[in-house]
Amino acid sequence: MTEQKVAVVTGASSGIGAATARRLAAEGFEVVLTARRTDRIEALAKEIGGRAHTLDVTDRAAVDAFAAALGRVDVLVNNAGGAIGAETVEHGDPADWLAMYQVNVLGVLHMTQALLPALRASGDGTVLVMSSTAALAAYEGGGGYVAAKHAAHTIAATLRLELCGEPIRVIEIAPGMVKSEGFAVTRFRGDEEKAAAVYAGVAEPLDSEDIADTVAWAVTRPPHVNIDLLVVRPRAQAANHKVHREL
Repeated sequence: MTEQKVAVVTGASSGIGAATARRLAAEGFEVVLTARRTDRIEALAKEIGGRAHTLDVTDRAAVDAFAAALGRVDVLVNNAGGAIGAETVEHGDPADWLAMYQVNVLGVLHMTQALLPALRASGDGTVLVMSSTAALAAYEGGGGYVAAKHAAHTIAATLRLELCGEPIRVIEIAPGMVKSEGFAVTRFRGDEEKAAAVYAGVAEPLDSEDIADTVAWAVTRPPHVNIDLLVVRPRAQAANHKVHREL
């Protein structure tokens, strides 16, 4: 009997991470869910038959301890991340920029470094980085998040070059406008009205399940097929700055 493949999903307590965990479990993976909110990942792990591990990806010692106890890993989905604030570069809070850098960039670095030995040992490993269209083009009020996601994009591109010839794929998924649980609310510091305005008039923004679908498709391609970069936007969004709204 073939041993069940294992997928680790960070930021799995809500939104894209939770949807991805459900979808990969449906694809036959044993899913290891990590996040800081223990109650949420434990409930989801019970639902999908996975494993839950409370983890802050910005804590390198905790990440190393997690990796040491994990065992087999076939897929790493670096999903943990997020945006804080929408101030201009001139008025941005350096503390917000640092927090975004720590989770969106160093979180990816910590998890990837810690799990690369197990991914390599699997003989067919996949590292997936969840970036954003912000990783590819700047927009006003997004400086800190844009900078962090550009860095995540660069990690994926560099890692792919460095691992060329090894049995590890490096995939980047770059979502555009996604109406996912909590993302905009967190960005606007709990202001529900501002968060709702992001999606105002957009008939069908993407949802978390749409992105989970692309993740599942990418990681289940034949081993010789690598999806270097997949940009996913709703039809109503032609670019970061061009969105059709029915107002």
